[in-house]
Amino acid sequence: MPEAKPKKSGVVIPNAPKWHQKLAAFLIWLFISAVGKTMRFRVHDPHDFLQRKDIGPAIFCFWHNRLALCVELNLQFRQKKFVPAGVAGLISASKDGAMLAAIFERFGVQPVRGSSSRRGAQALRELTTWAERGYDLAITPDGPRGPRYVVAEGVTGLAQITGLPILTVSYFLKWKIQLKSWDGFQIPIPFSICEVTAGKIFRVPNAATEIEREKIRLDLEAELRAISKD
Repeated sequence: MPEAKPKKSGVVIPNAPKWHQKLAAFLIWLFISAVGKTMRFRVHDPHDFLQRKDIGPAIFCFWHNRLALCVELNLQFRQKKFVPAGVAGLISASKDGAMLAAIFERFGVQPVRGSSSRRGAQALRELTTWAERGYDLAITPDGPRGPRYVVAEGVTGLAQITGLPILTVSYFLKWKIQLKSWDGFQIPIPFSICEVTAGKIFRVPNAATEIEREKIRLDLEAELRAISKD
């Protein structure tokens, strides 16, 4: 009889950044850090959540093409009212995600590697653990592959499991470079005006049904689209 092959553990190891990705991450971190200090921010916060001190750890939800300034916005506005134990961000476990993870680490963000197509369940467990430690969570609900401006189911499931509110945030850059990528990634130009909009807060009850989660997902998508203009 042929020898039986050993069973795999089922644990998926995300791609680690190569040396050239680490170098690129360092240069990108320098660029974003420098540009962020030159930005002129204008804030529209109709629901006053950026001013509230009573909102503890939360899930920050913003489109994938606005990743460039997400950490800067968290520091500029969120952490002036509430300082979390840290921030954990969901990043693809792919080779491309490896460099993004290295950039996040430069900013002091804990990368959690996974997506709906790879390492999703493991990433969900890791995010839940960071939430229990008092961390804010950062999610791009249309990442890592799109479609652009379509919210995937993962963020509402995460909110239901952790009990954390979902805070919607977007911004408009007056001066920017917009790449011809699937998401139309936006690169800020120094000294640009950045119009920040804080949208509605969403909560997913622990006992929410699949139908109720889908309704929240659609409302969340509509809100993010409403506060985003290209």
